[in-house]
Amino acid sequence: MKTKEELKRMVCEAIDRRRDEIIAFADDVASEPELGFKELKTSAKFVRLLESLGRTPRTGIAQTGVVDAYQGAGSEIRVAVMGEMDAILVADHPDADKLTGAVHACGHNAQLASVAAIAYALHDTGLMQYLDGDIVLMGLPAEEYVEITYRNKLREEGKLWFLSGKQEFIRLGEFDDIDISVMQHSAVAEPGYKAGVTSVCTGFTAKLINYKGKAAHAGAAPFDGVNALNAAMLGLMAVHAQRETFRDEDHIRVHPIITKGGDIVNVVPADVRLETYVRGSNTDAILNASEKVNRAFRAGGDAVGADCEIIELPGYLPAVQCEALNDLMYEELKSLLGENAVQRVCAGFGGGSTDQGDVSHLLPSIQSFFAGVEGGLHANNFCMKDKDLTVLTAAKAMLCLVIELLYDGAAAGRKVKEGFKPVLTKEEYLRQWGRLE
Repeated sequence: MKTKEELKRMVCEAIDRRRDEIIAFADDVASEPELGFKELKTSAKFVRLLESLGRTPRTGIAQTGVVDAYQGAGSEIRVAVMGEMDAILVADHPDADKLTGAVHACGHNAQLASVAAIAYALHDTGLMQYLDGDIVLMGLPAEEYVEITYRNKLREEGKLWFLSGKQEFIRLGEFDDIDISVMQHSAVAEPGYKAGVTSVCTGFTAKLINYKGKAAHAGAAPFDGVNALNAAMLGLMAVHAQRETFRDEDHIRVHPIITKGGDIVNVVPADVRLETYVRGSNTDAILNASEKVNRAFRAGGDAVGADCEIIELPGYLPAVQCEALNDLMYEELKSLLGENAVQRVCAGFGGGSTDQGDVSHLLPSIQSFFAGVEGGLHANNFCMKDKDLTVLTAAKAMLCLVIELLYDGAAAGRKVKEGFKPVLTKEEYLRQWGRLE
């Protein structure tokens, strides 16, 4: 029987031996970026890699998701290791798709490649025979909450209900038998640090706003119309007037965009549409700010006599920290990178949001950060400078953590599970978002 340390060394060496193939996979995914619920090429690439290793993954989950389960010598604990597949819209990024504007300016290609690295290591080492638990590799769609109108149309057509991949995985039961979830994310490099155990993430609610006015000739008879664009502009100004009422400690962010400003320039705009998030660090603050935002948008319509329709959509929940899991990952990162290169919590408040926050309400979860990026996330200067860190080291850290959790009767994994009190059951979660089937 090999020791934990021998197993960890064995898988790290296996990942290093496959370095060129793993980095090539990350680059291949980045070369054809796809937006959420459209990751057909990306999903197919991941499936082909798994099939080349003799696996038969399940596919088409939540449109494009992929799941591949590995059984251990025992099945005391089941750990999901996840990688996201979707890109983001940054049309002026030099690597953006010329037709869609999509680009991997958030590093999800590195995430998926780190999961691919783990698949290689499991194949090459026979690790599962030494573990008393199961590993489930997941390729997840649609973490970036974009193209809300398109996704809402899929929802109306009955093709999905939630607008993100992990939320759909929850609804479809893919986490029903998962005890712990593990993933990683690329981060912007900070002086002296290579990795962070975790980061604080906000939650949000999403909205579609539709102002309906009355069309008229913009030059000859504007007085016969009701200008929905004016209603939208007044609504936006009313939202801005709320900002001083948001408490600093709640980290409220409201950032609307106009997705349709009218039809043609010589007709008074009668159909104007917006999208927005209302983000915050806690649910009560989000709901309070959300009501203020709704009131402000409706006021814009009232001011000019336009109708204002607001469609509320399920956003993301703020992340819940599992400190026992964080402690274990901290030790793995220190072992790989040295204590001085690891932050326990990434510096500053994390204003971003992730559907991993929803998963973290149901089961022990961790998302660590690997600082191999220059430029900014979701920016046109995003550049993955250290792929060995964001892909290979990340894969090693996650797999070593899994070994720690599942070794020796999965004692550490069972301790993490038993010590974690879920904030919500699955049924409560679905009821909270208004979707209990």
